[in-house]
Amino acid sequence: MTKSRASLISVDATPYYHCVSRCVRRSFLCGVDEAGGKSYEHRRGWIEKRLLALAQSFCIDVCAYAIMSNHYHVVLHINTEQAKLLSPSEIAERWLAFHQGPLLVQRWLQGDKLSTSETERCLEIVESWRARLTSISWFMRLLNQHIATEANREDKCTGHFWEGRFKSQALLDEKALAAAMAYVDLNPVRAAIAPTPEQSAHTSVKARIESLHKDEPTAPYLFPFSGNPRENMPEGIPFRLMDYLELVEWTGRQIRDDKRGHIENTLPPLLARLGLEPDCWLNTCTRIERGNVVGSESAVKAALPHLNRQRVSGLRLPDS
Repeated sequence: MTKSRASLISVDATPYYHCVSRCVRRSFLCGVDEAGGKSYEHRRGWIEKRLLALAQSFCIDVCAYAIMSNHYHVVLHINTEQAKLLSPSEIAERWLAFHQGPLLVQRWLQGDKLSTSETERCLEIVESWRARLTSISWFMRLLNQHIATEANREDKCTGHFWEGRFKSQALLDEKALAAAMAYVDLNPVRAAIAPTPEQSAHTSVKARIESLHKDEPTAPYLFPFSGNPRENMPEGIPFRLMDYLELVEWTGRQIRDDKRGHIENTLPPLLARLGLEPDCWLNTCTRIERGNVVGSESAVKAALPHLNRQRVSGLRLPDS
């Protein structure tokens, strides 16, 4: 039975979510349709550009993404603290970057003289936009609608482009977050369309590696890594970037045994910190898409009240 989005996404349970959208039937998002002999490779740029543009306006951060031939993955972080700090005018400007908006709000932004009731109405509208800017459903809607419109225009057809609603998984703890991000970043390697993460086009891991080569602190418009948890910790993903890249490399080698062998008798520091044994980690990464939540047994139980559920299907990781 289809679950309501409210029962699957709750910032009180976790701010991190893994989302997947798939094309209907044999529709191609990007890549090459060998049966029809047509290339849709340029569409990878469509979705990457739109995804990162939305991340600049929404109070939703992109942690990881991978764009495949007929589907894409994205790991998102709901940034409620950022939304609280934005002024009404900043909220309006962000929302109107993707919408025309009512004339009344446009007049308010231009500084036109409005009555008290008109100003109050404007602020009511803007506050509804504040909530939408932290909504994954709105984020995914604006992403998928845009791509569907462009693809249908190019294909000279109408009708559904996406396979119904997007799928979302709650990532309840650091183990789940690391597993989902690694799973997403390794999609091209696992599909045998790229030999290594750094050669995986249109993925977040490739973007982060390219930024390292340019001595940039983080890849543009991606949620940064903030390092190991500590006092006065800056905003970001609670791992070290180099630990994560080492984790992705190690995991990719284990899942694809025809790659560059094994790392001798060593494990990435992140594995030890998360308290995961190698066999358990591999099991997690190969089964990440099962169910609606991912997390340790204790994290799943703690999240149930926030998700208005007594039971959920998902992948349970061992408690440390």
